[in-house]
Amino acid sequence: MFNYSARNVAGLSLIDGHLREELNGAVAASSKLFPVMVQFKAGCLTSGVQHLESITNNHAHCQVNRSFPRFSLQGGNLTAVALEDLCYNCSDVKKVYLDRTFSVCLDTATETTRANVLQEERDETGKGEGVTVAILDTGVHPSPDLMESEERITGFQDFINGREEPYDDNGHGTHCAGCAAGNGHQSDGEYKAPAPKANIVGVKVLDRMGAGSLSNIIAGVDWCIENQEAYDIRILSLSLGSPAMDPEDDDPVVQAVDQAWDEGMVVCVAAGNEGPNEGTIASPGISQKVITVGALDEQGTPDRSDVDVADFSSRGPTIDGHTKPDLLAPGVDITAIRAPDAFLDQMERAKHINDDYISMSGTSMATPICAGVCAQLLELNSEWTPDEVKERLREGAEDLGLESNTQGEGLLDAVASDNDDDDDASDNEDDAKDNGDDTQ
Repeated sequence: MFNYSARNVAGLSLIDGHLREELNGAVAASSKLFPVMVQFKAGCLTSGVQHLESITNNHAHCQVNRSFPRFSLQGGNLTAVALEDLCYNCSDVKKVYLDRTFSVCLDTATETTRANVLQEERDETGKGEGVTVAILDTGVHPSPDLMESEERITGFQDFINGREEPYDDNGHGTHCAGCAAGNGHQSDGEYKAPAPKANIVGVKVLDRMGAGSLSNIIAGVDWCIENQEAYDIRILSLSLGSPAMDPEDDDPVVQAVDQAWDEGMVVCVAAGNEGPNEGTIASPGISQKVITVGALDEQGTPDRSDVDVADFSSRGPTIDGHTKPDLLAPGVDITAIRAPDAFLDQMERAKHINDDYISMSGTSMATPICAGVCAQLLELNSEWTPDEVKERLREGAEDLGLESNTQGEGLLDAVASDNDDDDDASDNEDDAKDNGDDTQ
């Protein structure tokens, strides 16, 4: 009965690609539970949840759990037989998704993006002051680079362990926060990010091993939307992803980040680390709205003449055939703050840079660097909408002469993105270039 039912359900159009694969590969055990997110049609959430609860009551071991009314989603654990019952007998269902796993976009800076030039041009401004970046990741360690001489971790929400104080048991999220907003306090300014005065809100959606469920990612985005005004969140940075198997319109995490964008928050998302093959852009980077960031290899210097795309950086087109990424930012051997004794800190001891920093590579690093530049731009141009920020970044990017599905518009350039007239930027560039901080 189970094998027959699983194959039948896997063939239904209501089942997303990830869940279809799980059903097709399932072993013959009628009690096997599949973690799912059920999306109901517009206006049908209440009746749909009632029907789902009735089905779970009629099938052993099944249950409902987390609900997201903003996205008309209800989570649950269902057997294949219960899924078949739901798909055939509940007309309110729009789609059923596997509550799949997302993971950090980790493959194992500041001068290159000219963020330091923008800082120098604007003296005391252009450092992200007053702008809050939410890092949806493994957490944030309260490093002195984020807490001295001013406490800039202004909020923390933990969807993994429910802890209230900022922490990071993996280290990835801390490094990302450092890439966006570290002020170099422990290095006399040597490892300073594009937005060293920006505020950070840590949203822990990934566990100690750097993995998290679809429902956790959606919960994190939903929390940011709900608390946007309370924490004045202007930017979301998501250095995470999952293979894209369904079109963006059928991807619930894409729907979530698109909603955040529509609510006025700039969203920066990692392209993924499945390059150099084509068609490898991860979800939610397949969204046409958000800023999808690929990784640049700086070749160990801030000289923009010898840069190239990182081999691991995912390439477009997206599953829908759209060009991605939108642009490239540094993502190879990026030095930023450590989370002492966290999982990556223990596993990557060879990459420690003195007692306070660690070097990492991935589109995970490129994404918060881009988010930091966005914080710079929003401090200087607070009225800009997410669409305007994205447009300016794309227009200001330096064409590296690579294929568009490899580089997008090219290399991120903070100065060109801020200035209406490139000539204005070049007037000050020569003087500022010699006084900038070292690349992260």
